[in-house]
Amino acid sequence: MLSFSFSFPGTVWALDGFGPWSATGVRGVLAAAIALVALLVTRAPLPARADWPALAVVAGGCAIGFPLLTTLALQTSSTAHSAIVIGALPMATAVCSAVLTRRRPSKVFWAAAGTGAATVIAFTLTRNHGRPTVADLYLFGALLVCAAGYAYGGRLSARMPGWRVIAWGVVLAAPANLAVAAWALPHEPVHLTAKALLGMAYIAAVSQFGGFVVWYKGMGLIGVARASQLQLAQPLLTLLWAVLLLGEQVGAAVPLTAAIVLACIVVTQRARSA
Repeated sequence: MLSFSFSFPGTVWALDGFGPWSATGVRGVLAAAIALVALLVTRAPLPARADWPALAVVAGGCAIGFPLLTTLALQTSSTAHSAIVIGALPMATAVCSAVLTRRRPSKVFWAAAGTGAATVIAFTLTRNHGRPTVADLYLFGALLVCAAGYAYGGRLSARMPGWRVIAWGVVLAAPANLAVAAWALPHEPVHLTAKALLGMAYIAAVSQFGGFVVWYKGMGLIGVARASQLQLAQPLLTLLWAVLLLGEQVGAAVPLTAAIVLACIVVTQRARSA
């Protein structure tokens, strides 16, 4: 969660020197190179045939869809605003997990998760006069595909090391990201500033690969639905980095949102499945 909280600021820095399509393609290619080296060095076996469909969902949701859609959104949306919209991701992940596993979390769990999601959605809409923007639609699509990737990847992590799940996911997504990079780099201006290179290094090595290693490991240990609720705190951390690293201004509603969200995290972590 801490690793992912820097993803939006890192993306904003990468956009200082790359176009949105270039940034998405390059980060995916670099992450795949890191993952491929790790797989080769450890002599990781190929996944079982039955695991490839789930890995395809991880690739499409976490290594292609989410990076592209959030990068497009961050062209016109602030980091702080984007972080709040993505705050609905834990609820979406819990729903995907419940459908996938056919398990039923307790009513207390759903009530707390729903309250947390409703809080961040209400916060977002009040900042846009009750109407979603184009960037919000990008972000909404991003959280849906990412939730599917989290749910399928977390389930797979129960029988496969978490780092291998994301490693095979980004490797599987590499051809698409390579094609995007090959097309975008000649068409979008590139300025290799120090900020752009630092941002690109972070979103490729950590946001796209390293953060998922520990994330999938955690979901494999405590379950997708319960782990997903920890991510309710991620928007709050991203807001902090937006202020400290990017100089963005946040409204007075942030402390209230933080208190409600943190309370929801405590409840969901203590709630037992029915």
